[in-house]
Amino acid sequence: MEKIKISNNELTALGINDVKILENFSRVANGLLKHGVMDKEQILANLEALIDDPMPYALKKGGKFKNLAEAVIDLRKEGKFLKQPRTTFALKQEIADFPVYGLEHIEVGALAQMKTAIKLPIAVAGALMPDAHQGYGLPIGGVLATTANTIIPFAVGVDIACRMCLSIFDLPAGVVDTETDMLKGLLLDHTNFGIGGVTKTHFDTSLFDRPTWSETKAIRNLKDKAYAQLGTSGTGNHFVEWGELTVTEGALEGIPAGSYLALLSHSGSRGFGGSIADHYSKIAMSKTKLPQEAKHLAWLNLDNDEGQEYWIAMNLAGDYASANHHEIHNKIARALNLKPVMMIENHHNFAWKEQLADGTEVMVHRKGATPAGEGVLGIIPGSMSTPGFVVRGKGDAASINSASHGAGRLMSRSAAFKTVDPKAVAANLVDKRITLMGSDLDEAPMVYKDIHAVMAAQHDLVDVLASFQPRIVRMADAKEKPED
Repeated sequence: MEKIKISNNELTALGINDVKILENFSRVANGLLKHGVMDKEQILANLEALIDDPMPYALKKGGKFKNLAEAVIDLRKEGKFLKQPRTTFALKQEIADFPVYGLEHIEVGALAQMKTAIKLPIAVAGALMPDAHQGYGLPIGGVLATTANTIIPFAVGVDIACRMCLSIFDLPAGVVDTETDMLKGLLLDHTNFGIGGVTKTHFDTSLFDRPTWSETKAIRNLKDKAYAQLGTSGTGNHFVEWGELTVTEGALEGIPAGSYLALLSHSGSRGFGGSIADHYSKIAMSKTKLPQEAKHLAWLNLDNDEGQEYWIAMNLAGDYASANHHEIHNKIARALNLKPVMMIENHHNFAWKEQLADGTEVMVHRKGATPAGEGVLGIIPGSMSTPGFVVRGKGDAASINSASHGAGRLMSRSAAFKTVDPKAVAANLVDKRITLMGSDLDEAPMVYKDIHAVMAAQHDLVDVLASFQPRIVRMADAKEKPED
């Protein structure tokens, strides 16, 4: 089992900006942790308090942090390691009303997190989608509008701009049965899953010609990693799959009613987005002090350098996530020797500058929620054996123009491993005629909510245009640790 450690990133997030003092803090912190003197949270809490006011620790005889406190005091006398500017904010006393769609499908923890988020001093409006479940800071399925010049990294999410992409081919859906081996081969040849997954061949690398890749140090340091991972997919619930798309008459412009072969993918901005999220969420938490229950909802101000840097990086991650999907879809279409008749895509885990119905300018965070403005197309997937749906947004003001991003989890990954019966999963896949490559019990169909119940709970938010039934599914191998 991997030993728990206190990382340098966790220490720098406290405001430590001197290499020598960082080494000292790391040595003391990990020494206390190793010998079981305190747990990790206690150590970090003490270090945070010490940085704010080292004198009580320096005066305590035999104290575990005495030497560190004395070193901090000496450095400050020399004008070094000055106290970092950190503003403390209280939450609003009253919980503003916010709509909850499909309340009967939502766990208590997700509701509690949303209630905390809506009490932030910068919160303007919020909504909770029917696929909601507990996450870090903002729940998955949470929508939060904040004042226009603020952005919350953890309300965007770790996998920045995770998205869906659907290619529709002018081939009958029955091809999944008559050409199963060929379609499986295309997935094996042109997709790559896993935390360290990289590709050696690319379809289009023009995104990397943009000057944005040189705008900040954080982006520059991640450019090579992003390039190597272009066209790859993550772990957890990320997938690329063939399926049967059933379109109703007049639903999609230029596509007659019928059943078509379609390719659907779900993944995000890979290590680039994850590293950006980690870097700026720590900066936000170091500069914006909030009560314990809201600490992951710390924000950055777009009027400051850090906020502008995150905004630039987040938007670049959005374009990069889209490019990842296009790489996969274009490579497969080329190998199939057939261009799709339509491609539909949308992303979640993002923040958009928008206006509320009354004209108020806000920053809308959709963490695991799909944009559903009037006329906006999107894809809401189910599970590996249940249908997903192509939808058109209705522009519902109460939901802040949003809808769910999927079915939503019924149970955690650890609970899935303890409770899901592998035989039941195998029987379900056979019954639904699913060919599965990769994955594990934590992504079994029964760990997800009933997608039909979720869709019914948001009929005021979207119109259903087409349904997608997965048939040949590829996901990360079971040995891969989930990123999401």
